[in-house]
Amino acid sequence: MLHATLPKAQYLFELLLTFIAVGSFHCAAFSTGSFVFSSPIHQHKLINRNKNNRPKMSLAATASRRAVGKLSPSNTALLVCDVQERFRPLIHKMETVVNTTKFMTSVAKELNFPIVVTQQYTKVFGPTIPDAFADPKDIGTSLVPVFDKKKFSMLTEECSQHLTSLNKTSFLLVGIEAHVCLQQTALDLLEQGHDVHIIADGVSSQQSYDREMALRRMESCGAWLTTAQSAAFMLMGSADHPNFKAVSKLVKDHMALKNEFNE
Repeated sequence: MLHATLPKAQYLFELLLTFIAVGSFHCAAFSTGSFVFSSPIHQHKLINRNKNNRPKMSLAATASRRAVGKLSPSNTALLVCDVQERFRPLIHKMETVVNTTKFMTSVAKELNFPIVVTQQYTKVFGPTIPDAFADPKDIGTSLVPVFDKKKFSMLTEECSQHLTSLNKTSFLLVGIEAHVCLQQTALDLLEQGHDVHIIADGVSSQQSYDREMALRRMESCGAWLTTAQSAAFMLMGSADHPNFKAVSKLVKDHMALKNEFNE
């Protein structure tokens, strides 16, 4: 350790030798009685600045900034989870779920992105509610394939193979129950690296508290919470979209219906 009582010039000289010897710092400037040092890390930061004297953003930071959950019809599919007749009188605010599902299937049809449906143990819980679709005749056809399941998640082997064939990266989810089948579907998709968008006014459970906790859980795991109207306008991106008038009419008609989640 350098002794504070050494003559000033000798003290400064020995201090400089100490820093050079350990290699921890580099002398940036020297004048009588004062030093300005910078560490290698600090020098790297100084070098890694652009002409505007602003730090360059790393690739990781750039990627993180891009992860904002934007939607485009070209890479999106709508998943309708177990919106079945047997559940209609049991689910909290189910009529709004049905209305919102119909709106989203109408938007999907107008913007030409795929719809995939599952039914939980159809033999017991019955078919998909026809009112939940823009055109009920599409249900069970190649336009709206239906996958029966006993697994809670929609991602059965058969349904997963179909989703893979669609080659989509973003999935909109509507249906029930939020804390069981829908949540497990969302978590499976997130684990696979997909973007998951929960249409909050299109999902529910028998108990409102279960719905609330499920929405929190899915969001905390990386799912995007949104509304049907917000998703519809994001999918178009501009009033110049060729389907803007048609989708705007769908929005207007949907808004005329009672949204029980506003209460």
